[in-house]
Amino acid sequence: MTFYRRRRVGAVAHGHAVVVGGGIGGLAAAVALGRRGWRTTILERAPEPREVGAGITLMANGVRGLEALGLGTKLQRIGRADGPGGLRTRTGRWLSRVDAEEMSRLLGTTAIGVHRRDLHRLLREALPAEALRTGCAVQDADPDSAVVRYRHAGGSAELHADLVVGADGINSVLRTRLWPQLPPPVYGGSTTWRAAVAYDGPLATAVSWGTGAEFGMVPLGADRVYWYAALGAAPGGRAADELALVREHFGHWHDPIPALLAATAPDAVLRHDLYHLATPLPSYVRGRVALLGDAAHAMMPNLGQGGCQAIEDAVTLGAVADPNTDVPAALRAYDQQRRPRSQAVARAAAQMARYGQQLRNPAAVAVRDTLAWLAPNRAALRSMARHADWRPPSID
Repeated sequence: MTFYRRRRVGAVAHGHAVVVGGGIGGLAAAVALGRRGWRTTILERAPEPREVGAGITLMANGVRGLEALGLGTKLQRIGRADGPGGLRTRTGRWLSRVDAEEMSRLLGTTAIGVHRRDLHRLLREALPAEALRTGCAVQDADPDSAVVRYRHAGGSAELHADLVVGADGINSVLRTRLWPQLPPPVYGGSTTWRAAVAYDGPLATAVSWGTGAEFGMVPLGADRVYWYAALGAAPGGRAADELALVREHFGHWHDPIPALLAATAPDAVLRHDLYHLATPLPSYVRGRVALLGDAAHAMMPNLGQGGCQAIEDAVTLGAVADPNTDVPAALRAYDQQRRPRSQAVARAAAQMARYGQQLRNPAAVAVRDTLAWLAPNRAALRSMARHADWRPPSID
């Protein structure tokens, strides 16, 4: 059993924070807390460090959050700044355009496309190597004593901490243990396929809408492109050849979609059903335990804000949680600052999903496309900017 004693009154403060989950949100939280003087331990269930996924678009708020963690320059090196793009139909007709330079003027920075693997590595390298412990499946955390119980290859163990951060994803064990009455995540009505491929042809960041279908593409660094395809479908489906299924539905869409699919290896395609927390949590904190990221507010991906909101959570937590202050009080401040905004973004993402790949009635699709085409480009730009317009608090 691993054991850490709680500090004595009058002793030198050295707060110990245990972060449950080694994904982007958990690692970002560990970096933020480390900058405030916390000693952090990250417990990750997987047997080795990894980030499942392909690419991610960090909107301006996510970029600003990483800048607040001191990682802005390194992010620019591993990612690719967003260029002109917008919304298209399956035939390639532009419904609305987003000017990257105008977005940058509006928000002070632009979006950045980056491979999740590279972002994960960037965050890990900002932490002491010994901070991350893999193969540790957390079973419980006491909100009063901050004792974390987990299993690993050698059996059962405990960690005694001052603060516990639940960053264990959409199927969070800690959320279930601490809020057992909350309904589980629900299926959002869509299945998605994703891949990151080598591609150096002409390409604009774009989302293309069809009837009950959506295809998106984002340039990454090093001549790579992240693409995703989404369909309204029943959950639990599987195909012997997932890439062939994507080609069947999207291979005849506008260029360069066929070329992107042709450049994709079958084993590079990831398939996932999309779930979200349809019932908002009444609080993100209980005692000395705080939830962040998907554990707190798993949302549909249609605004590109899931990872960005997790980074916002992490930076805010680091700003309010000084290791020398009252931890429960600090976490209440975190909840007050983060829950209203993140839950509002989650509601907006669910609404956008209903107008995107979930819209299947041809007449409704025609109306949607016409309204998008009639809306001024600047109005579409301001709509996107509304969710990305966030300034991080200082955590130094």
